[in-house]
Amino acid sequence: MGVIDVLLLIAYSMSLICALLLIAALFLYFRRRLRAKAVSLFMVAAFFFLSAYTVQMAIALWIRFTAVPGAGAVLASLQTEALAVAQTGTTIGLLILTLLVFTKRQDLFIVLQEGKKGGASHADPDTNQK
Repeated sequence: MGVIDVLLLIAYSMSLICALLLIAALFLYFRRRLRAKAVSLFMVAAFFFLSAYTVQMAIALWIRFTAVPGAGAVLASLQTEALAVAQTGTTIGLLILTLLVFTKRQDLFIVLQEGKKGGASHADPDTNQK
């Protein structure tokens, strides 16, 4: 195993750990937002992208750890197909995020349930309204 392989393993591992930590933080965000009955569309797209990226990093680690001489053609084909699916998900997530950013739609919310009749509910429960 060369220096480049070791550096790639370290980089993939760090990326995977950071992505998992971010997914955990986003899970807490979504739990709070679901209680408020409104979720940011931008955050849903970011969560989709991050999830696809995490799968991609896991597959990259899988490929690096199993990259031994004489590996089976079936395993190599399976790894290539899995990486293609993960890359497609990552690309779709990036396209959605790019579209939301350039159309200035980062503040769109999906309202899961209407509030009480006669009063408008605010999408962000943490704001200090006066």
